[in-house]
Amino acid sequence: MEVGHWTPDSGHRTLDLLMPETITHHPKTLPREIVRVHCVRHVYEDKTEVNLCGLDMLVHEDERVAILGSNGSGKTTLLYHLVGLLRPLEGDVHVFGIEPHRAFAQIRERVGVVLQNVDAQIVGPTVYDDIAFSPRSYGFSESQVGRMVQEMLAELRIAHLKDRVPHYLSGGEKKKVALAGALVFYPQLLILDEPFTGLDPQSRDELMDILNHFNQEHHLALVVATHDVDLVPRVADRAYVLSQHGIVAEGTPAQIFAQKELLRDARIEAPILAQLLNRLDGRDGEDLPLDVDGAAAWIKKNVTGGR
Repeated sequence: MEVGHWTPDSGHRTLDLLMPETITHHPKTLPREIVRVHCVRHVYEDKTEVNLCGLDMLVHEDERVAILGSNGSGKTTLLYHLVGLLRPLEGDVHVFGIEPHRAFAQIRERVGVVLQNVDAQIVGPTVYDDIAFSPRSYGFSESQVGRMVQEMLAELRIAHLKDRVPHYLSGGEKKKVALAGALVFYPQLLILDEPFTGLDPQSRDELMDILNHFNQEHHLALVVATHDVDLVPRVADRAYVLSQHGIVAEGTPAQIFAQKELLRDARIEAPILAQLLNRLDGRDGEDLPLDVDGAAAWIKKNVTGGR
């Protein structure tokens, strides 16, 4: 099968197959490529130029990918190209084999989006109505819409917010409402721009649990642009690093955060656990754990002598 090409037997959930139990996942040997970005150049109206050359960015089905970079490195520009909000002046962007700026309507039920400012994408007078917005716009009956909304309310554990006015919700609650609207069709790909910004620790952890649940149980691929490097090992299998030179690195979180010179050039700090263990170990190592439990076990073994 041609890279990025979709066929009806590929396991995609079409709009007439709405309930999760109807999804059929066919055996496959290699993950299928669903996103490819090649040497994109974009110029904004104020003449600001963003170049995303260097490495190609690839995302495969079921994969979790983080986009890392300092302010102005092009993270949001990259995401906006993925959802067709921007057209590349040069280069190529393909999502499910489609150029998003030309024909995003062909893939929009397969791609969910959560913007950094969720207030800009919450449009319903109540939480129920906001989640129902897309199904209604597709012409589903109210009984079908009701089933879809109730299912999403249950999945995200926000049924108690059903009749609330979104404007009065907390930041974490608004983020869940926006996420419910993005996931209502059970897409294959979810794109998130700084999803953890402004969230308290509990809301942040709940959001990560939801994203990982959908990745594991519903085979949802994730593309997450974030400044929160401490969270990257918990939500990403691979990461790309953006800098003034373009897309400059790709690897697992452990591989990326072990490269001090790369991080310095891209103006990215390593996670606090990586900094701590590097200090204790005296070297840069890809084998150093980036999670709390792993770090505690490493310190117990290597620093305290098992005590």
